[in-house]
Amino acid sequence: MSRVPLRHSLVTRLLVTSVLIAVAAIAATAWLATATATRALRQEQGRSLTEDKGVYDLLVGYAAGHPDWSGAPELIRDRAAKLGRRITLMTADRAVIADSGPGPSLAGARASATVDPLNLDLALSGGTERIDPRATGPFLVPPAQRGRLDKLAADTLTCIREGGGDGEVVRLPNGRPSVVPTGPGIDSNAAACNDRLPTATTPAEQGPLRELGRLVTTCARLPRELRLGVRPDFSTYFLIADRPEPVAVPDSTSAAAPPARVRGCVEKSRRAMLQSYVAPPALLFVTDPAAGADQTRFTLSEQNTIRIVATTGGVLLATIGVTVLVGRRLVRPLRVLTEAAGQGLVPVSTRDEIGRLARALNDSTERRDRAEAQRRAMVSDVAHELRTPLTNIRSWLEAAQDDLAPTDAQLVGLLHEEALLLQHIIDDLSDLAGPLRLDLRPAPLREVLAQVVDSHRAPAHAAGVRLTMEVTGQPVVKADAVRLRQLIGNLVSNGIRYTPRGGSVTVTATDTTITVRDTGVGIAPENLPKIFDRFWRADESRSRATGGSGLGLAIARKLTEAHGGGIEVRSVPGEGTTFTVRLKAPDPEEW
Repeated sequence: MSRVPLRHSLVTRLLVTSVLIAVAAIAATAWLATATATRALRQEQGRSLTEDKGVYDLLVGYAAGHPDWSGAPELIRDRAAKLGRRITLMTADRAVIADSGPGPSLAGARASATVDPLNLDLALSGGTERIDPRATGPFLVPPAQRGRLDKLAADTLTCIREGGGDGEVVRLPNGRPSVVPTGPGIDSNAAACNDRLPTATTPAEQGPLRELGRLVTTCARLPRELRLGVRPDFSTYFLIADRPEPVAVPDSTSAAAPPARVRGCVEKSRRAMLQSYVAPPALLFVTDPAAGADQTRFTLSEQNTIRIVATTGGVLLATIGVTVLVGRRLVRPLRVLTEAAGQGLVPVSTRDEIGRLARALNDSTERRDRAEAQRRAMVSDVAHELRTPLTNIRSWLEAAQDDLAPTDAQLVGLLHEEALLLQHIIDDLSDLAGPLRLDLRPAPLREVLAQVVDSHRAPAHAAGVRLTMEVTGQPVVKADAVRLRQLIGNLVSNGIRYTPRGGSVTVTATDTTITVRDTGVGIAPENLPKIFDRFWRADESRSRATGGSGLGLAIARKLTEAHGGGIEVRSVPGEGTTFTVRLKAPDPEEW
């Protein structure tokens, strides 16, 4: 036997494959090292961001409660000592307010954040409010005036607990108590109990809230006869001028003062009133004491570079040597096996060892696969085609057994029709590859469709789908009535299966055109050309119990074509699918 050319030899292919594997392994190792370093850098950056948030929150809290930064230096030095970082606070024009220690100049550095309790950095604060709640200013309730509010809070908590809920009283930064409900079933009860505390005001709050309401009214440009009142939680309500009671206003007034504008005015007016109570905005720098910048660097040394290159070359050479040795030992038994399996009995067209072996076993493999495919196809055909009529028979029998359907002649007739359909299906499956046998006669569509709808009404009801029929006139087509019932039954069954609970399936007929329309999940445009293929399903993961075997629509098309008609489909994903079947009218002499 002639030797295999070197370029087609398994040894050559294994060598090339191993080299590629080695290169891929080296690349993967390099990627892993880079990813590890990157992850370390990100962790360092995350730690830095966490530290920045802690420093930012600390300084915002200080600024919210002090009119200047005079007490900040000591606070900054203590925090910097704990973090091992340099913390610097500057004015907007880069004048140093406080610095935890010496270091490079930060005149051109980018600030970590701007500390302003009246205009928070939401990325660092993690909230949605621009004004820090700790900036209370004139809205702070003195301890001497908190007794009435504490009493209302205790009454609210007692009411919630009597209603089966629970909660706790928390103290807000402005000194007011707030009841936070906890536990299940508390929403409506808490709303009913907590109706007085949010609106109750102390003498210390009344003046600032009136002033805030005046500023908001001016900002919102309300009609002269109206003004806005502000509650302690800074929500607003309409007032008639010179009257203290809240009033309902017409829609035209609400349109003149949209909620978004009013909220903006409240925020703007609060800033104006709080300005003198908080420290001025300042630039915050959290940096490395030596580098003067907040960043982490990773540099590969020359020695490490040489080590990586040497290791890579050694791995590559070792891979090549091992591959050649293993390849030669692997080819020897394969060559012997090829000679034993291909003694001229099976033609060989490829020139490598594995190809010769594959060709020697090719015929037996193809025969086995063909037999297995035929077996699977037959099982799928039987499972799919017998399920629908058997389900209908079982549904009607169970309904009769449970006294939900009368055991009269109509029920017997329906069961008899389903049994005949089963017989025809079994006959068809026995010679599925051959032509269908049809008994073409004039068939009244109203009668045929009524039988289909009646037989599928029970599964439709079980699926929560409304099944209806609409027939215009008394149309008649040239068809095998039993086969036509099978065709339309497949479409109706498909519609019920893919329509969610609460949807509908409608069967209509006009002249020689039959339409089955559902309000189901629909079919993607790219799948429409394939839905009539045998065994095709849009979602291969669906179980056969819910998704079918993929034969129903293929058989429907075959039945339509056997009648000399045509079938088409239109679908919109999420809205539903419509199948249209067009048949032939009977010849006049056949009537």
